[in-house]
Order: sequence, then structure tokens, then C-alpha cells
Amino acid sequence: MLSSNTLKIIAAISMLIDHIGYMFFPDVIIFRIIGRLAFPIFAYMIAEGCRYTKNKQRYFLTIFILALICQYAYFYSEGEMYLGVLVTFSLSIALIFSFQYCLKALGQGLYINALLFPLSVMLVYIFTLYFEIDYGFWGIMLPLFASVISPKDEYSRKINVALFTVGLFILSLSLGGIQYYSLYASLLLLMYSGKRGKYKMKYFFYVFYPLHLIVLEIIKNTM
Repeated sequence: MLSSNTLKIIAAISMLIDHIGYMFFPDVIIFRIIGRLAFPIFAYMIAEGCRYTKNKQRYFLTIFILALICQYAYFYSEGEMYLGVLVTFSLSIALIFSFQYCLKALGQGLYINALLFPLSVMLVYIFTLYFEIDYGFWGIMLPLFASVISPKDEYSRKINVALFTVGLFILSLSLGGIQYYSLYASLLLLMYSGKRGKYKMKYFFYVFYPLHLIVLEIIKNTM
């Protein structure tokens, strides 16, 4: 069985290989194929983070502020308004918390309040029509598929991964090309133990994303 730390390390290595291929070996497709594992694993772990966080506001703000920093760096270096994956995940987190609130409101008979979730989805969809964002609308929605049920045992966790795979398949259909290789990530997620692992590595993964991009950009500019 694989801990969340192990899965995130696999995703981080996959992402590094993907970006090396994108920046230095654009004609070697195997780099990009290996890189398809990263997004779905991180997307699933975003859902896990939303499920177990003790401070929803802090969790959202951590990802969102990091997204703003990376977005500024990207705009400064590339001069483009393309919105990166951390913006994608920031919107995913907002939708998951909206979904959780919707379920709570329905349980309390507050049906008007429960409309917040479908309204949020509609606003996010409209947003993606006007702004180009990494992995698009279905990329934002993907972590939500892992939030429909809360796994309590091995059987329910497999159902959870199955629902997530449905979302991943829809995403693959929407993007096409080599994105279908991302479905292999579900095989790794089926081995997820539901446990964090021995070490607390949350901040390492927060730092790894912008740091590896900076290092690769420096190497590229010195070649």
C-alpha cells in the first residue's frame, strides 16, 4: 500500500520529468507521457486535503497565495496570462468546500443555501470561457469527483477511486491526445492506504512546485 507522501513523491517526480521534456526535449514524447501521472495524483490529494484539513480557510489561502506568486513569476518570465495549475486547484478547493456546505445545508433543510454549489459551478464554468486555465473546466472539477463520498474502509475507497476515474476519463476526453495516459494514475490510487506516511512533508510539496520551475528556467537560460 502507498501512503499519500509516497504518491505525492511519485507525482512530483512525474511532474519534474514532464517539465524537463517540455523545456528541453519537446520532441521526445515519453517525457510528456510519464508526466501525465502528476496531475491526477495531485488532484486526488487536493480532495484528501479538503477532507482532512482542520482549517479550511488556511488551506485555501495557502494554495491560492502560492498560485498568485507562481502566476506573477510566470507572467513576468513569459508575458502571458495563462493560468497555472495552482489556480486550477484553488478553484477546485473552493468548489469542494462549496459542495460540503451544500450537503450540510441540505441536511439542515436550508435548500436555498444549498444553491450556492450549483451557482459556484456555473460561475467557474463561465470563468473558464473567458480565461485560459491549466486543464480547463474539467481539470477544476476533477478533485470534486473524489469528494462525493468519504472513504471509510478499503471497499469505499475503491468506489471513491472509481468515481474519480470517471472524472479523469471525462477530462481525458476533453483534452485528448496523450492525456489518456493519465488514466494509469488510477492504478496507483487503488494502492493508496489512506494514510499520510511517517513524515510530515506538506510544505516540501508546496515549495517543490515553484522551486523546480525556477531551477529549470535558470538552467534553460544558461544553456
